[in-house]
Amino acid sequence: MVATLARRFGDIDIAEEAAQEAYLVAIQRWPEAGLPPNPGAWLTTTAHRRAIDRIRRESTRNARHQQAAVISDTSDSTREPTSSIVDDRLRLMFTCCHPALGTSAQVALTLRLLGGLSVAEIASAFLVEEAAMAKRLTRSKQKIKAARIPYRVPPDSELPDRVRGVLATLFLVFNEGYLPSYSPTPSAADAGSPPGTGDTAPARLGDTSIRADLCVEAIRLTRILATLMPDEPEVSGLLALMLLTDARRSSRIADGTLVALPDQDRTQWDHDLIAEGHDIVRRCLRRGQPGRHQILAAINAVHTDAPSAQDTDWSQILALYDQLSALDPTPVVALNRAIAIAEVNGVHAALAILDTLNLDNYHLPGRPRRPAPSRRRYTCRHHRLPARHRTGEQPRRTRLPPQPAPRPASSSQPGRRHH
Repeated sequence: MVATLARRFGDIDIAEEAAQEAYLVAIQRWPEAGLPPNPGAWLTTTAHRRAIDRIRRESTRNARHQQAAVISDTSDSTREPTSSIVDDRLRLMFTCCHPALGTSAQVALTLRLLGGLSVAEIASAFLVEEAAMAKRLTRSKQKIKAARIPYRVPPDSELPDRVRGVLATLFLVFNEGYLPSYSPTPSAADAGSPPGTGDTAPARLGDTSIRADLCVEAIRLTRILATLMPDEPEVSGLLALMLLTDARRSSRIADGTLVALPDQDRTQWDHDLIAEGHDIVRRCLRRGQPGRHQILAAINAVHTDAPSAQDTDWSQILALYDQLSALDPTPVVALNRAIAIAEVNGVHAALAILDTLNLDNYHLPGRPRRPAPSRRRYTCRHHRLPARHRTGEQPRRTRLPPQPAPRPASSSQPGRRHH
């Protein structure tokens, strides 16, 4: 509803306040009058009228006449540039991800308006104080208004330039649902998931749990985007990554405790989602245009293809992390790669890499930072690195049926990197 009102009136504040007033009226009237035949339409109509009343109160006489021309048009027709986007929430997301706004502002505003997160939850996700986040959101709205950023759908010709920010935002919305910001930071214990989709070593969650509504909504919007932009491989890669991650949702928490990937009951995984994710990964592989989300999806495909944790093909995962390191050379990616190295070449080789990483900012929210020596030991324990050097062991290999899962580039195909 907020997305629809924002598109109609071009003002986030008006849209939010009108929606809140509509809900308040519903709380007051529905207990006595009963539910209307179409509650959603009733709320939208009520909010629309409240927004009109506010505009009339705040506008001058001349401005009211101009607004009336817009308000009187209640049809869905629009003079906006031609676009394939038909979902109001996806429209609003593209508006929130306007290049004039910084990345953090884009994400925070989208989490607030589309994710339904409170200011406190968003502040926790960004590791800032609630008051600071409230000011950041206010400044973002003011910038949209001052810069007159239009609440319109970008034409199809502009979508590719805007899609990167939208993908990042969709991914963070999914992450916030899969592991809420007020629960422990996700790790790379499965050595196949980026921050936000990993499975930590056992940690108490208290009363928090996975927010399935955010996961489902992020996947729904990504499906729409993949349909609208079938030629964007990273959109397909993100969809596959979400599906393969969400497939493990039911086995991820037991008795209020996060269950690490090696300990999860794989019979509880959603194998329909896994099959769909594998199929998308294979289509991405045939494109030969590797990207960050595609590689992460391929890593998750290898994990979800293994019948058990012991059957995981770590050599494939290491090859994929080699490619990801070239595209996204961050300390967290290097940490995940080190875990794969520990499984393939032994723990000492991984620790040698770990000692070179700058992990000063990699810690659990709400827990104190640790000095360098203890941080090294804590990181090893938290990510469940192997307890002993296992140079003589050879990992068992698995394959994605009916085609092989991503493999390292062979010498017969110089210069080509698979993912």
